[in-house]
Amino acid sequence: MKLLLSAFIITCFLQPLSAQKITKLSLLNNGQVERVTFDLGESVVMHLSKEGQIVKWGVDVYGNRDDNYKDRLDEYTGKTGYYGPSVDSAFRGKIQFIGRTYITYYPSYENVLLQGKIKSIGNIPIDYYLAYENEAYRGFIKAAGPLVFTWYNTFDNEGLRGKLKSMGPTSLTYYSSFDDKAFRGKIKSIDRTAFSYYSSFDRPEYRGGLKTGSQIVVANGVKYYTRW
Repeated sequence: MKLLLSAFIITCFLQPLSAQKITKLSLLNNGQVERVTFDLGESVVMHLSKEGQIVKWGVDVYGNRDDNYKDRLDEYTGKTGYYGPSVDSAFRGKIQFIGRTYITYYPSYENVLLQGKIKSIGNIPIDYYLAYENEAYRGFIKAAGPLVFTWYNTFDNEGLRGKLKSMGPTSLTYYSSFDDKAFRGKIKSIDRTAFSYYSSFDRPEYRGGLKTGSQIVVANGVKYYTRW
């Protein structure tokens, strides 16, 4: 009985520490990353840009549905807090905690490309590519916890540069600048899902439109959503 009680207490203690995770990555029609979505628990999500800035956060009322195309979020009515006026200027006034999830930021004495960016979301540390890295992705997210982000660089085809190459075990490919003008630069594959588009030889109203593939792809536990 004591062992069961101890296990229950440990589970309750560890649950909030392991609640945060990346659940969604949103891409624009041209293949650029729009936002990375973190689940904070209690149906609360936080959208981050690829540069590590908060886009918005709130309660994902349609978390279990695939038709929340506008990313509608409701106001979180639980406990929140903000950094006060006496702290470092790089995160003064920014959100400090949402429910049981604490958010930290890189201070003003850090590298100029880090200052004010999200440093951690709960138990997830976030790292970024610095100034000595390739200019196509410097300042972009490098890792979020165990998930490593790689990006196409300036030596790649111009239709690929600065686009996400992989997130953890999931790879992404794109049509190059040498492909048909109706779909060059667009997503070609996400993990094992391939995408094809109507070409410039098709009817005008179809050109560049999705021919095969899916707007929503789930790969390795993350939902990849593309805005057409």
